Amino acid sequence: MTANTTPNLGDRVLVQQIIGSRRLSNYWWASVISLGAAGFFLAGISSYLQVNLLPLSNPSQLIFIPQGIAMGFYGVVGTILGLYLWLTILWDVGGGYNEFNRETSQVRIFRWGFPGKNRKLDITYPTSDVQAIRVEIKEGLNPRRTLYLRLKGRNPIPLTRVGQPLPLSELENQGAELARFLEVPLEGL
Repeated sequence: MTANTTPNLGDRVLVQQIIGSRRLSNYWWASVISLGAAGFFLAGISSYLQVNLLPLSNPSQLIFIPQGIAMGFYGVVGTILGLYLWLTILWDVGGGYNEFNRETSQVRIFRWGFPGKNRKLDITYPTSDVQAIRVEIKEGLNPRRTLYLRLKGRNPIPLTRVGQPLPLSELENQGAELARFLEVPLEGL
C-alpha cells in the first residue's frame, strides 16, 4: 500500500492504490541491465567481425573463442533479463488497488498479473467477513512489514505492495486507519 489513500463519497469508500512493478528502482535496473547487455552483445559481435562497434573500447582485438562468445552470451542473457523487466513494467505486474466500500458493504482487491487467463486478480468479499486487520513485522536480513486482511474461514490476504518495506510509522497509520474505517480490531502491534 502506498500513501495514495483516497477517501471519497463522503467517507463511504476508501481506495488504496498499490504500486506494482512501476517503481523507480525497476526503471533503473531495467535501464542499467539493458545498456550493459547491449555493450556485452556489441563486444561479442565486434570480436567476431573484427570491427570496433563500441566507442569507449576496442573489443575487436578480443579472440572470438572463448572471449567473444562469452561476451555475446552475457549480452543475450542480459537482453532477455532486460526485456523481462521492461515487460513487467509495461504490464504493471502487481499494481492495482484495495477498495473498501461501506455503501455496498464490500471489500474489493484488484491486482494486475502477467498476461494469460489469470491476468486480472479481482476478488470481492462482504465486509461482514472481515475479522481484523493484521500487521506483520519481521526485521532482520530480509525485513517484511505487511498489512493483512483477515477473513472468516480464509487465509489472510496481503494488502501492501511487494518490495521495499513501508516505514513502520506509515504501516501503523495505514493499519489503524483501515481498522477504524472497517470497524474491526487491529492485530499484531
